[in-house]
Amino acid sequence: MTSHLEERQGAGEEGSEKREVKSTFTFSPKSPKPESPRSSERERIIAGGGPRLLSLRCFEFLGQRGSRLTALRPDPRAHRGGGPGAPTPRCALPVRAPASLCILSASRSPLSAPSCSSLCSPAQARSPGNPLQPRLRPALAVRAPRARQRRAGAARTPPQAPGPRAPEPPRPSPSSPAANLRTSPHQHRAQHGPAPLQLLLALGGALLPDSGCLHGNKDPPSWGGRLEGKSFKKTSIPGVTIRQLVDEIPEGCSTPSFERKPVTMALPEGKNAIFRVMVSGKPRPEVKWYRTNGDLSDPNKYKISQSGGIEHVLQINKLTGDDTDTYRCLAVNEYGEAMCSAKLTVIEVGFRKNRKRQNEPQEDHRKELMDIRKMLRKRAPPPTPKKKLDLEQVWQLLMNSDRKDYERICMKYGIVDFRGMLRKLQEMKKEQETKISQYVNAISNLRHIKVTKDGLATFHLELDLKNFESKIYLYKDGEMIPYGYGNETKHCLRHLGKRYHFHIQDLQPEDAGIYQVKVEDVEVFSTELDADDIPARVVNPLVETQCKVQEDAVFECTLSSSCPHAFWQFQHKPLLPSDKYEVSVSPDGLTHRLVVRGAQHSDMGLYSLGTGLHSTQAWLVVKGEKDKDFLPSRKGKTDDDDNNGGNRLQAEESQFSDIQDSGKLIKEVKPEDWSYLEGSVRDDGLPCGHITGEPSLVCLVPSGRFSQGLADIEAKKGEETVFSCTLTGDLVPGAWFKDGVKLTAQDGVIFEQDGPNYRLRIPEVQETQAGKYMFAAGDDMSEATLTIREPPTIAQDMLEKLKKPLVVKAGKTVSVKIPFSGESPVQASWRKDGAEVEGGNRGAQLDQGDNFTRLCLPSASRKDSGQYSVQLRNAGGSVEAHFTLEVIDKPQHPQGPLKVQYCRGAGINLSWQPPRDDGGRAVLTYVVERHQAGRTTWLKLGETPGNVTTFSDTRGEEGKKYTFRVRAVTSEGSGEALISEELLVASEACPRPPPAPTITSATSQGVTLTWTAPKGPESAHLLGYLIEKRKKGSNTWTAVNDQPISERKWMVTDLLQGCQYQFRVTAVGPSGPGEPGPPSDAVFARDPMRPPGPVRDLQVTDTSHSSITLSWTRPDAQDGDDVQGYLVEMRSLDSLQWSRCHPGTVSSTTYTVKGLRSQEAYFLRVTAVNDGGQGQPTTLDTCIQAMPVSVSPKFLMDTTTTNYVTVRSGDMVRVPVSFEGSPMPEVIWLKDGLPLSKRTVTTIKDGLTQLLIPAASLSDSGLYTVMLRNLQGKEVTYSFLIRVSASPAAPGPIRLEQNVPGTVTAVWEPPPDDGQGGLLYYTVLTRSSAHGAWQEAGDRIYTNRFTLAGILPGHEYYFRVVAKSKLGASEPSDTIEPWSIPRQRDKFMVKMPNVKEPDMSQKPYFLVNLRTHLLPQGCECCMSCAVKGEPRPRVTWFKDDESLEGNPNIYSTDVLGVCSLVIPSVTPKDSGKYKAVAENRLGQAVSTATLIVTESYI
Repeated sequence: MTSHLEERQGAGEEGSEKREVKSTFTFSPKSPKPESPRSSERERIIAGGGPRLLSLRCFEFLGQRGSRLTALRPDPRAHRGGGPGAPTPRCALPVRAPASLCILSASRSPLSAPSCSSLCSPAQARSPGNPLQPRLRPALAVRAPRARQRRAGAARTPPQAPGPRAPEPPRPSPSSPAANLRTSPHQHRAQHGPAPLQLLLALGGALLPDSGCLHGNKDPPSWGGRLEGKSFKKTSIPGVTIRQLVDEIPEGCSTPSFERKPVTMALPEGKNAIFRVMVSGKPRPEVKWYRTNGDLSDPNKYKISQSGGIEHVLQINKLTGDDTDTYRCLAVNEYGEAMCSAKLTVIEVGFRKNRKRQNEPQEDHRKELMDIRKMLRKRAPPPTPKKKLDLEQVWQLLMNSDRKDYERICMKYGIVDFRGMLRKLQEMKKEQETKISQYVNAISNLRHIKVTKDGLATFHLELDLKNFESKIYLYKDGEMIPYGYGNETKHCLRHLGKRYHFHIQDLQPEDAGIYQVKVEDVEVFSTELDADDIPARVVNPLVETQCKVQEDAVFECTLSSSCPHAFWQFQHKPLLPSDKYEVSVSPDGLTHRLVVRGAQHSDMGLYSLGTGLHSTQAWLVVKGEKDKDFLPSRKGKTDDDDNNGGNRLQAEESQFSDIQDSGKLIKEVKPEDWSYLEGSVRDDGLPCGHITGEPSLVCLVPSGRFSQGLADIEAKKGEETVFSCTLTGDLVPGAWFKDGVKLTAQDGVIFEQDGPNYRLRIPEVQETQAGKYMFAAGDDMSEATLTIREPPTIAQDMLEKLKKPLVVKAGKTVSVKIPFSGESPVQASWRKDGAEVEGGNRGAQLDQGDNFTRLCLPSASRKDSGQYSVQLRNAGGSVEAHFTLEVIDKPQHPQGPLKVQYCRGAGINLSWQPPRDDGGRAVLTYVVERHQAGRTTWLKLGETPGNVTTFSDTRGEEGKKYTFRVRAVTSEGSGEALISEELLVASEACPRPPPAPTITSATSQGVTLTWTAPKGPESAHLLGYLIEKRKKGSNTWTAVNDQPISERKWMVTDLLQGCQYQFRVTAVGPSGPGEPGPPSDAVFARDPMRPPGPVRDLQVTDTSHSSITLSWTRPDAQDGDDVQGYLVEMRSLDSLQWSRCHPGTVSSTTYTVKGLRSQEAYFLRVTAVNDGGQGQPTTLDTCIQAMPVSVSPKFLMDTTTTNYVTVRSGDMVRVPVSFEGSPMPEVIWLKDGLPLSKRTVTTIKDGLTQLLIPAASLSDSGLYTVMLRNLQGKEVTYSFLIRVSASPAAPGPIRLEQNVPGTVTAVWEPPPDDGQGGLLYYTVLTRSSAHGAWQEAGDRIYTNRFTLAGILPGHEYYFRVVAKSKLGASEPSDTIEPWSIPRQRDKFMVKMPNVKEPDMSQKPYFLVNLRTHLLPQGCECCMSCAVKGEPRPRVTWFKDDESLEGNPNIYSTDVLGVCSLVIPSVTPKDSGKYKAVAENRLGQAVSTATLIVTESYI
């Protein structure tokens, strides 16, 4: 069969010359058979070999799009295998191909067409979307014939055609498809998609569709069918290809372009990959994503989104090894299209690194090996140095650790000098106590990090801070980490009183390290989280596995860290290793594998792997064997390898199997049209039999019965839940399963069917109904998970306790703890009388843990009484609890006024009202007391019942003055007293006091007073008035007249001139004088004064956003009399009325007007006043705005010179800088012209900014600059240098030389970094085998060599060199091998005596026996005993005669005969009799003890 291919192709945008290429395809069968031409020809081609079969497949594929297959005569120029007269059917197919694509084939010639695997990647060769692989049935294992390999090898050296040599065609453009086909497979796939796509584009030309993807391969639409008329456009971004589809682009429009392309990534499996692109173009292009091997149709795996209009995102969730591929983005509009690509490499761990993926054929990796060899020639980058832990943190950890942990910490961090360690700890503790005393009064109850069963790391301490505003910092390995106050952050702090609880959630391996708590800049506590204490998490969970009967099923799971105690389960039952189940763990301990050998239907179910805290589970589905009747059965001629022709056809056709996605290039065949198949159609609609008739049509197997599967559901407890799915037909019966068990109506579920729709209804969901549900229809199934969201629950006994009122005394601390259980996270909200309770430092304090919430009132008062409620809410619902709080206290004073009335003959009657607040307890009695004027004691008159609020006193004496008081008494004690006014007991009613007298005139001769008569009926019988006077400020009143005067006007003359006086008047009646009236205003006894003059020099001295400060000078003395005060008045700009800014008068000559509105203008004036009146007011000329006075920023230090600060590495750096400026300028810190790093801390407060470096390092050296910038943009700077110096590094390796006999010279390399500590010198120490201690051999050596004399033969000498400077000494550098001179010794004989070793065997016995323990619930119990015996006995623990081996709740230790049994948290179930049995081959010993656990109550 011969085909002529002609094509005219452009060589690029420059328009290179065109040429015509003719390619010939010739196929020759071995021998014709008397069959139909079409059938016999196809059989011969298939039996002939790989190249002809490939060409036939290509032509059959293209024949579905309009190619024609005709029988032609053989071409003798292209066929050499047959005779000149042999009739050979041939097929001519006119197609258009690129000039660089030459597919030459002959029946037996060494020049063969490339095989399918050479034209595409191995993954594409087996991909369902490969258009070169028409499939007839499911895939079978394919074994490539050796003949094909031989032909492929021969194709590398094609023979030269006879005749004159044709001129060499022009080299294609790098951007043309022809050039792309000559590049490497990797470059080819990365630039122009998979090779099969390019081959079909080259062969098919315009026969292919303009849109869509080839056969489900989800590759981008090709330009192959529309190459003519297009042109490439240049772009500034490498890797972006743009094609213009039209000749001219209208103004304002453009072709698509990428402003940002995706980045090539390499990520570990289990992570998420995100590709981002930014696309531009008008009109807005349509953006689509593709991958080379596979599609992006799974919405759970691939999420495509758009944000901001031009940014497009492709997110790939939970990466696996199969996601390694090239991903492309295509942007298309009506004027052009643009494409870019990026490579994603997934790094696999554990077993996945070495395993082969399913259905992956063996590939030729020779080229990849060559690439790897070239890559290995390049020098690999140095490994990232491991972060060195600061030893200062280790010392801080030792200071806060128990003595029993010293040895473990020292061994872990390489501290070998234990005595020196103890001495240094004592010195550091003294220094630490001095630093801590600056901020903390006391530290107590230090609790180191402990990991709970829920995977939460906690540690806490109690701090008695001197200043509650002191800041608390948390550090990890020397770096400050932020923390929050709730469960929303990874590191959180829960503060309750003096207790500080730190929690670390979502533990990861990188969370291991040393944690430090600092108050301001002082370390107060250090603790360590060991990596072994972090529970392992599931990184790559188990996935559902499907296999056939008798095949092996494999489950794999990757953990975050090694977990030796991980366990497998099948249907929630432990699974032990056996011949059936093979359990293995990868060398790194991360990947766990389970292999189920020879799976049966009984092995189908739920498999899970648990780590104690986390677990993962997946299903195993075992399917029956495939129906063998569906495989084609053909008989034909045997090939060269003596294989049956039918088997050969079967093997060849298996390369093109597994077509289940119809695609647009393959004709869809309906089940009723399968008339060309010999056989019948099965009940499920699939054909059985072998293919006959037209071979160019391919039948397609339906992809499944479900058009819509089950979906996962999250439901609340008690809600109705419905699972539903839809089948492609309604004739197949189905069944519902839960966790592998078939459901029936007795399980409380309802089955519904509406045509192809199947539903499972659960009326009220309960906890037991959560699990995995499956609907099976024939061999297909759909699964979904039902998750029950339970609301939080509170124990019933706690709810019963809360029904009773909680009664506390005032001043006591109230703490209400509500334990609960439920799914996290749980949010708790407290309310009091319907209002939300907010936590604060002085009010209520709220605390919440993983399983409790607490309300704490540090000092309860009566206002805290009321109805309280707490609501607990999570994703499953909410629950509330209510309780009543009664705070009892002493009663308040009775309500007044206390009425006192004297009735002649009946005594004094008292009356009052009950107290407003009785303190929560009923009033029992009222206590009435009396106080007589002139005495100091109170006399108890008596008590009245709680319901009586009156009292009569009949023991009063006439002429005496009394004061009464009443107290309420309850069971909590007596409250405050209500006191009455003073009462005068008289025979007749005394006149009432008159009002204060009025000053009518005042001169140096006297003061004239006037007053009015008192009110009441007694004023009609008044005898006169008595006048009294006193100096202002005195408490002594002096009588002015001895006899009552009847007039209500009087001039007081006996006064000292210039003194200030007050006066009062007393009315006198028949029963005597009454109570004096109130005093008058103070007045000077002098002649009238003149008003003062106006104030001078009124000005504004300062302004702010709410105040204005004024100052002025006293008036001139010539303008008036002396000033007694000033009045400051103001008015706003839109007002005409002046208002005073203060009550009374101002005595000083400055005043600040406050309470002004910002940016508003005011008029101000000041008036001087004295007794003569007010002077002339002085007003500011202009209105003043309430805003700060602008002051240019400046530093309050010398900025002309640069200061130097030298510190030692590891010390704290604190540099304060003072400045001024108004308004407050912006403060900017820079280091060497760049912003500061996160390690440094800066503060700004009240004109002071401060630089703080907690622990200085060498990288902190540099020029630091402080910049002040105001609102007007004015800037001032101040700079200073910080130099950080460190101790010198250790010297280099020591080399020993012998230049002179009897001496040795040590030579070493200087340290690479002298630490910038000044002049460097060395100290040399030696140690010989005769003297074990190091001795100084030389000091202050300024060269790098030292010679030691007096070397003795037979001794070994070790050398140590230490580099020193003024900042300290370096780490020592020691010799690896000692220096020695062998000693010549004479031989002598030593006869060793025969000594018989004594028999030390001994029966076990206990040196220290167990003792009885009495512990409360929740405490740790440690039982210890000491046992001795030879050989060393083995100790076994028993509880109530039952062995405790394998009990996960306890652990035992045996250290040099000291045996301990530890129970971390005892419960009442742990009570009982414990026994330790020690036994060896000589006997055994027993020690017993009793453990009693008492219950603890709230």
